[in-house]
Amino acid sequence: MSSAPDDTLLHAWLDGELLPERRAEVEAWLHANPDDAARVRLWAADRDALRVRFDALLGEPVPQALAQVVWRKSPLTLAAPAGGWGRWAAGFAVFVLGGAAGAGLMWRLQPQGADLTARAGEPAWVHRAAVAHAVYVPELRHAVEVKAQEEHLSRWLTKRLNVPVKLFDLRAQGFELVGGRLLPDAVGPSAQLMYQALQPAGAAPDAKPVRVTVYLRKPDSATPAAFRYEQQGALGLFYWVEGRSAEGEPCGYALVGELPRERLLALAEAIFKQSPGGPP
Repeated sequence: MSSAPDDTLLHAWLDGELLPERRAEVEAWLHANPDDAARVRLWAADRDALRVRFDALLGEPVPQALAQVVWRKSPLTLAAPAGGWGRWAAGFAVFVLGGAAGAGLMWRLQPQGADLTARAGEPAWVHRAAVAHAVYVPELRHAVEVKAQEEHLSRWLTKRLNVPVKLFDLRAQGFELVGGRLLPDAVGPSAQLMYQALQPAGAAPDAKPVRVTVYLRKPDSATPAAFRYEQQGALGLFYWVEGRSAEGEPCGYALVGELPRERLLALAEAIFKQSPGGPP
């Protein structure tokens, strides 16, 4: 490929819309340009998060009451008084109804028992950590992007975030690593590590796994270094910042899980003791 592909072409590649020859050219470019490849992975993470929550809704019928209100008088059939006021009003009505429907979908997105409304004074990235936890923890087959058995997981995430990403050993606390993924943050990438409670002997094979996630990112300067705790519905969150180390810049952590506060704190302390950097 003689020139860099634009975003339209990259989106077409991600959606599988290119002919084989053109697709091979884009793949060769991505292989040779890791920054573009990482950007496409962030798009894929957004796409997967939306699919997880909304695919099931696409097959549901439109509520009859809503359909009757919208289609009783289509905007295209309304008589428009002078100045086009009727058409503007009809368009506004559809906009309002669409917003109401969207609000209903966002309500449906929230998992049962979790209140993921951002709190006043809560860092925005902590809220994103809670949302990412709620999106990916219920997944059984696609909970992580890279499995724990793949040795490059830590190196890859460390390089992309420019903060030290260590794969913590939490087996003494009863959890094992499932894997991790790259996620979009406000101004760059973030990462999520997922851990799952070890199954006791005799547990049912189809039992719902107990999971916690560790959200990592390059912290804002105003983020407090000391442990902070938030409760969002059934979810508990501990978050803190550790200082610069030989492996990279300071790192912000958010541990999220539907666990009692004391047990979540024990996990947070174990992560803190294994982290490359101490308090800044």
